[in-house]
Order: sequence, then C-alpha cells, then structure tokens
Amino acid sequence: MIDALLAGLLAGYGVAVPVGAIAILVMGLAARTSLRVGVAAAMGVATADGIYAVVAVLGGAALAGLIEPVAGPLRWVAAAILVALAGHTAVAAIRRYGNPAPAARSGRGLATPGRAYAGLLALTMLNPMTVVYFAALVLGRQTADGMTFVEAMVFAVAALVASASWQLLVATGGSLVGRLLTGARGQLFTALGSSVLIVALVVGMLLPR
Repeated sequence: MIDALLAGLLAGYGVAVPVGAIAILVMGLAARTSLRVGVAAAMGVATADGIYAVVAVLGGAALAGLIEPVAGPLRWVAAAILVALAGHTAVAAIRRYGNPAPAARSGRGLATPGRAYAGLLALTMLNPMTVVYFAALVLGRQTADGMTFVEAMVFAVAALVASASWQLLVATGGSLVGRLLTGARGQLFTALGSSVLIVALVVGMLLPR
C-alpha cells in the first residue's frame, strides 16, 4: 500500500512539475486576477490529472490504445485554444494599459473562480497523452508487483494529491508575482510575458520530435 502511495505521488509530480503552457496559464491568471481564481484554475488542472489517473487504472492499455489515434487532433485543438487565450490576454492587457479607467474586473473569460476551474479542467482534458502516461505506469506496476485494485486506487488518489499540491504552488507563485507587479506597467508585463511564453510552449508542443 505504501509503495502504491509513493508511486502515485511520484507519478503525479512527474506529470505536473514540467512547466508547460497550462502551468504558465495558471500562474498568469493568478498574477492578473486573484489567488482565488488561480487556486480554482489549479484545481481544474489537478482534477483532470486525477480523472486521467483513475481512467488509466480502470482501463489500462485498452483505453490508451483508443485514445492514441486521436491524440494528434486533440493536441491541435488544445494548441488553438491556448493561442486564442494568449492573444485575448495580450489584447486585453494592452487595452487596459491604454485606458486604465475601467478598474472593475470583468467576469468574462477565465476571470472568475468558476470559469477558471471549468476552463482549465476542459483544457487539461484535451491532453490525452496524460492517460497514456498514467496507463504505462499503472500497467508497469501491475506486471512487476501485482498491484491490486485497492493499491491502484491509492495510486490514482496519490497522483491527484501530488498534482494538486504542485498546481497550488504554481498559482501561489503567480499571485505573489501579481502583488509585486501591482502597477499598470507591471500588469502589462505580466500579461504579455505569459502570452509570449504560452505561444512559445505551444509551438514547441507542436513541433515534430
């Protein structure tokens, strides 16, 4: 049981820690809006990772095999959404910098906790390679160690907890950056920087390897 717990924690951190476009999006949201929005976005990402971990435990190689053929198209859909979000963020930041009068925060986009959670959950679910990753780990442990169903579920829950803890750390870091850069120029820099990073990471995601 302890082995399954530790393996799940390592797997969760393994899929969550590499900084990608989603992490930059979570950090940017927390920096530009509030810690509540950042936390909601972080939990959306972690929920998706947890769902994929459970799917991998229950379905294993069969589900991974079904998902692999559509991984390419889904990757392009996710890339398009991320680029659109990056563009929207940059344009909104430039407009806000040029006309700072409307100080009230807008509820559009991902600027509320509910929208941030649902948006990041949906966006992270568009990454089918996560279930392939978890399936490979789960199947490997079942073959090597005879993982029982209970141990497999412990593995999945541990992976969710690990992902959530990391995403919350990312959101908190973004919120701290936002507090440091409270001026108009700081907010513009944060928004444009996150947009550029997201686009760069999306290009790297789509390039052939």
